Amino acid sequence: MQKNNHIPIVDLFAGPGGLGEGFSSLDNGSAFKILISAEKETSAHQTLTLRAFFRKLKLKGGNALDCYYRFCNGESAFPYDESTLTEWEDAQLEARQIELGTAEGDKVLNDSIQAGQLGSEKPWVLIGGPPCQAYSIVGRSRNLGNAQYKAENDPRHFLYKEYLEIIQKYKPTVFVMENVKGILSSKVNGKKVFHEILSDLSNPDEALQQNPSGFKYKIYSLVVPAYYETGMDAATFKANDFVIKAEEFGIPQARHRVILLGVRDDLRKLPAQLEKAPTVKVSDVIKALPTLRSRLSKGGVDTALNWATIVNQHIEELSEEASSVAGLEELTKILRALELEDRSNFGFGGLRVDFNKRIYSRKKSNDLPMNHWYEDDRLNVWMNHETRGHMQSDLRRYLYASAFATAYQRSPKGHEEYTLSGLRPAHANWESGKFSDRFRVQLWDKYATTVTSHISKDGHYFIHPDPNQCRSLTVREAARLQTFPDNYFFQGNRTQQLHQVGNAVPPLLALKIAGIVKNLLS
Repeated sequence: MQKNNHIPIVDLFAGPGGLGEGFSSLDNGSAFKILISAEKETSAHQTLTLRAFFRKLKLKGGNALDCYYRFCNGESAFPYDESTLTEWEDAQLEARQIELGTAEGDKVLNDSIQAGQLGSEKPWVLIGGPPCQAYSIVGRSRNLGNAQYKAENDPRHFLYKEYLEIIQKYKPTVFVMENVKGILSSKVNGKKVFHEILSDLSNPDEALQQNPSGFKYKIYSLVVPAYYETGMDAATFKANDFVIKAEEFGIPQARHRVILLGVRDDLRKLPAQLEKAPTVKVSDVIKALPTLRSRLSKGGVDTALNWATIVNQHIEELSEEASSVAGLEELTKILRALELEDRSNFGFGGLRVDFNKRIYSRKKSNDLPMNHWYEDDRLNVWMNHETRGHMQSDLRRYLYASAFATAYQRSPKGHEEYTLSGLRPAHANWESGKFSDRFRVQLWDKYATTVTSHISKDGHYFIHPDPNQCRSLTVREAARLQTFPDNYFFQGNRTQQLHQVGNAVPPLLALKIAGIVKNLLS
């Protein structure tokens, strides 16, 4: 790699761009440059485009970023101005809304790769993660309930072949492919999909029945000194060697994902492994954010006073009942202390784009080393930090759960610990044990559980640890657990934003992987 010469990146199934963000941030943006990123979902594509624009303005230098920050801070309706229209158009050419596997989408992708003159002659990197719904444990469980479902007829099982075709045709020097851990056990026609994927990726010419080009790939683990190459028996390979446990590498959540590092076999250098890092706790990354209340939904006018009245009533009733239950003495103390809190002036956050909502001024947080990754002095507001609405019954459950966690440093479990009145949800199988984690608090002094796309459906798995706030996590809090910088502005409605965050690769983890790839190509 020549000094100060960007290595091209092609990012497939990009989502909001977490993997690309890590690569394009390395060495302050001087190591890699995204040629094209492909995503079919509209809101994720909008986020991807805005971030591509940010990077181009940053590269331009001078006052180019002023228009971006005016947009973020609510001072302009558009992220661009007359002086940055060229960069905005370039960003739209980089971030493309295309569906891979369609004639139109494949043509756009191939045209962009050919225009970038990518091939085996110069270093370039392919990154991305084919959609995981067909491989995830939850998705497969849902499919079992469908008598008509046949895995071999589900095209999502074979989306990796769109990725494979790019490898075979254009021969990237390195590729990075990410997916859920469930891919290791997923089967089609009784055979494990992962075994086929390993075999195909190591020898793309043979997999796609093309004339041998002389190029094959070794598939490396990023956590142990192990690799797979063509000719090995995938069934005997220790597939768990490809699983990265993000919490072991400085990411504040227990995110376990399969990440494959493919290295073209004419590159003789061996990749390093990721270095372990100290644990980062939930309190380290979200405690400094503004205190918010939830909204009231389904019953009751949504005012701060009504909200406070309802929550205080829950506190009074739960504390009184808990005081008569053996073993709940500490919970009773926490609840009674909460009764003294004045929460009538709590706000509910606000998106930058709605000027009728309260916008919170930013303050410097703690002195953690990773703050330089999150914080941006040019932001005057917290973007995407708005709470969702909760029913009164869920407010009661969230209050109880977060107070319980404060008292006992763990989240309460299922029907055996949600015993106080008004806490039992209307589930016929509530006592079956299948819903023991239906309501889960993220604990201040531990890393979070996995932030998944399910957070877009409800907040029950992602209850805020502060019982004063009685709510689920906001988009910004979830984004921080995923290590997105604060100047990363998610587009779409709140449900779409949460879905984007939950499906993404943590950018800080991607940054560390990018460092390994850069050293391979140096």
